[in-house]
Amino acid sequence: QVQLVESGGGLVQAGGSLRLSCAASERTDSRYKMGWFRQAPGKAREFVAALSRSGGRTYYADSVKGRFTISRDNAKNTVYLQMDSLKPEDTAIYYCAAQEAVTSSSLLTALGYDYWGQGTHVTVSA
Repeated sequence: QVQLVESGGGLVQAGGSLRLSCAASERTDSRYKMGWFRQAPGKAREFVAALSRSGGRTYYADSVKGRFTISRDNAKNTVYLQMDSLKPEDTAIYYCAAQEAVTSSSLLTALGYDYWGQGTHVTVSA
C-alpha cells in the first residue's frame, strides 16, 4: 500500500502563502486519485481539494476555491497544495489522502479514501 508523508506546514500571517507537499512511496498517477483534507480543533475533517488520476480534473471546497491549487509532479511522486491568501480560518491539520483509482467512491468525502498521511500543521495568524 502507498505511504504518504506531508510536509510544508507552519505559521504564516493572514494573506500569506504556503505550499504543502505530499510525498508518496510510489507513483500515484497510474493508480491513485489524490486529495487534501483538513481538520481544525474541535471540528470534523473536511474536504479541501482533490485531483483525478490523470491530473486533468481538480475539485475544490467552496471555502478555498480561487485561493488554493492542487497539483502533482509525477516525476517526484509528489502532490502539492499551494495555498495563497491564507485566512485565520484556514488553521488546521492538513492531511493528504489517496484513493484507489479503480474505485468509484466520492472524492469529496474522507470515507472515499483508502490511505492517509500523518498530517502537517498550518497556523494562520490574524
